[in-house]
Amino acid sequence: MHYLTKTALFFLSMILFIAGAAHATMPDTRYEVQHGIVYQGTGEAALTGDLYRPKGDGKYPALIAIHGGDWRFADASLYKHWGPYLARNGYAVFAVNYRLVKDKTNLYPAAVHDVRAAVQFLRQQAATYQLDPERIGLMGDSAGAQLATIVALAGDQPPFSDGKQPTTRVKVCVGIYGSYDLTAKWEHSNRYYPDNNIAQGFLGDSLIDNRKIYFEASPLSYVTRANNQTQFFLSWGAKDKFVDPEAQSMAFMHALKQAGFSVSSVVLKNVGHYWASEPIRMPGTDSGYLAPRLLQFLKEKL
Repeated sequence: MHYLTKTALFFLSMILFIAGAAHATMPDTRYEVQHGIVYQGTGEAALTGDLYRPKGDGKYPALIAIHGGDWRFADASLYKHWGPYLARNGYAVFAVNYRLVKDKTNLYPAAVHDVRAAVQFLRQQAATYQLDPERIGLMGDSAGAQLATIVALAGDQPPFSDGKQPTTRVKVCVGIYGSYDLTAKWEHSNRYYPDNNIAQGFLGDSLIDNRKIYFEASPLSYVTRANNQTQFFLSWGAKDKFVDPEAQSMAFMHALKQAGFSVSSVVLKNVGHYWASEPIRMPGTDSGYLAPRLLQFLKEKL
């Protein structure tokens, strides 16, 4: 038997270290990203998105990703982990920025129209980015899930469209701990966070002064049997204190099933809010738990 000397062991360990470091710094050749693609507006009013795309020629399915943040905060960078993960697995992700509520400007329905514009843009430019215009979906977390689901369900109908504009219909919609009933959202906030009623801040009016706008802005209001072509994937944490699981995700899922929609769901039992933007590590993070299950849904439905 041959034994390595201490010197030989040292040089071997150095070679392995250098090789590992070189591998860690190498760019991931499985996907590419284009930041700051303008999908609507010009100049200071331009709205942009980041496109994560599988590398190589193809006609790839795509998800338009809508970030959360109470309709007031954050940006498309919240999808900096989901974008690469899905792109490495064959799905393009267009993570978009939209108009945020600020000092009572950009109130509902501004952000809804921005998401509609993002869908229309990606479909119209599909050939440019080697995407499949027939295999487009929406994905959103928290406030972004409200925007994604309302466009998926009602983007082509009043009050958001006159029916003469390019379609915003999508094949699938992914909602992660979303607010789907804004009446219930207002009541929950009024009970636990009366000084920061998020739904009221988004809509610009109180429920007790204008119930109609709460109905109109709720994805739940558009869940009908005649509208059940889009396939849904819902996920939430069972211990979410900010978006009540029973009044939101569970009630929305029940309504979808009643109306004949195809619905898949993943519930994280000991989890609250805000986890969708975590790094995707399996095992290790809540997003890591969700990732392969979402991927399986996309393989089957998109």
